Formats: sequence, structure tokens, C-alpha cells
Amino acid sequence: MITMVTLIDLVLFTLLGITAIAMLRIRDLFAVVMLSGIYSLVSAVIFTDLDAVDVAFTEASVGAGISTILMLGTLALTSTKEKTPRRQSWGALLIVLVTGAALMYGTVDMPAFGDAASPINSPVTDRYIAASGEETGVPNIVTSVLASYRGYDTMGETTVIFTAAIAVLILLGSARTSDTPAPPRPATLRAMELRPILRAGAKLLIGPILLFAFYVQFHGDFGPGGGFQAGVIFAAGVILYALIFDMDRARALFRPTVTRPLIALGVLIYAGTGVATLFFGGNFLGYSAFNPHHPAHGQELGIFLVELGVGITVSNVMMTLFFTFCGRRRP
Repeated sequence: MITMVTLIDLVLFTLLGITAIAMLRIRDLFAVVMLSGIYSLVSAVIFTDLDAVDVAFTEASVGAGISTILMLGTLALTSTKEKTPRRQSWGALLIVLVTGAALMYGTVDMPAFGDAASPINSPVTDRYIAASGEETGVPNIVTSVLASYRGYDTMGETTVIFTAAIAVLILLGSARTSDTPAPPRPATLRAMELRPILRAGAKLLIGPILLFAFYVQFHGDFGPGGGFQAGVIFAAGVILYALIFDMDRARALFRPTVTRPLIALGVLIYAGTGVATLFFGGNFLGYSAFNPHHPAHGQELGIFLVELGVGITVSNVMMTLFFTFCGRRRP
């Protein structure tokens, strides 16, 4: 007998598949971007249904939020129609088929969904669940694992975000930029007619969005969230203000001379926290060294600092990329 939870999962996965197929068949790139946002939102609902709320936070804020905005910015610089290739690339099709077959073959020996004997239910997981709260002083197990037990991995991910931002800035910086707005097109004029409605709605949203970003940042120890999600949410609030109200004013408030150094500062805070633990006689990113008499308090301090570094880097990367896209001229 199919339970209600299973039925909901089937409906969500079916909707996910329909969205993916539609993205493959549609040639209007604007519609594809919108569908990609829908795909991310449905994925976030699935993650929430699977009790992976932290992952759902990230998918909704990054996949449906920032990524959609950046892709729309890219379309504004290129075209909204996909170019039809002059000839079929059979070599590319062969590579895709071989890769897909290899991926499907790799899933043959995977454990069944919900199998209690699967590797995810290993003794390590049981130990995290049983002891992470006492060892780190952080009730949210996801935060304790990412920022403490897997601190090296998270620092690497933060460094990857920093490196990717530098690479994108190098590529975008090689093109011409312009501070003068382009002549309005009919679509722009139609959008401007809706500005009073957008302004009224944005006034109600921007303040709570920014406040919620701080809540996610400083409450990630106790509930879903953390520096990555908070950084993306904060950047989304700033970008919403720039799009609806005044691009120049937002750009003046968050100047590249401020945001770009902050990108590096976040990484330095993370790495510097690890170096500080060495001076206190501990291992790199061994936060217990901050308070040897109460190791859990030292863990709390270390997790707070590294999450702050992640939030600073992520928020300024997103804002810098957005304003850099907005400064480019349409070819």
C-alpha cells in the first residue's frame, strides 16, 4: 500500500522529471532559466521532505535565487534564443551516452532507499548523532559536522568559492564596462510600468530578508542555516534592492573597493582561526584549544568564527559578481 509520504515523493520526482525534459526541449533560454528556478524549488521541497532542511536552504537560495539572477544577467548580455547548430555532433552524443551508461552502471550496487545497513548509517554517523552536541556545544548536527569534524573540507569549499570568484572577475574584467544605462527597450518600458507594485512589495520584503540573513548566520548553531546560506540570502536582499529601486545607489554602497577585499577577508578569517588554534597549542582547526578547561566552549567559538568567515566571503562574492555583470556593455 502506498503511503501519503511515498505518494508525495512520487509526485515531486515526477514534476522534477517533467521540468528537466521541458528544459531539454525548449529553445527559449529565458524559459529555460525560469524552469531551472522551478527545478531548484522542487528539489528544495524534496530535500525538506527528506528532513535535509539545511540542504533545502542552500538549494532554494542558490539554485532558485542567485543562480537565476546571474543567468538572467547573462542573457541580458547575449541572446534569449538558443542557436541551432548547423550540423549534428555525433561525437558529443556518443560521449554523453557512454557517460550516462557509466553513471547508471555505478548505481547498480547502491543500497536500497531507506536501507538501515547502508554506509550512511555507519557507526560514524551514530557517533555524530550521539556525541556531537556534547563535544561541540552546537545542537545542530549539520553545523557541527561541516564546521568542526569536516572543517578542512569546508575551508576547501570556501577557498573554491573565492578562487571561482577571482576567475570570473578576471574573465569579466577583460571586457568593456559602462556606467551609463543602455537605451530602454520595449520590454524594459513595460517592466518600468510595474515599478510602483514592485516597489511596494520590495519595501515589505527587503528588510525581513536582510534580518533573516543575520538570523540564519547567528542561529545556524541551533537550527538550519549557517554562513553559506546566510551569505546568499543577504546578497539576494541587496540585489533585490538594486533591481527594484536604484542600481547606482546600491553599487555606491557596496563598492568593489569594499566587497572585493571582503571576499578575501572571509577566507582569511577561516584560515586564521585554524592558525590561532596552533598558537593555543592545539591542532589546526582544533577549536577545543581555545578553552582547554571547557572544550565545548572552545568549539562554539571556533565554529562561530569560521561560519562568520564563510558568510562574509559568500555574500560579497555574490554581490560582486552581480554588480560586475551589471557593469558590462551589451555587445
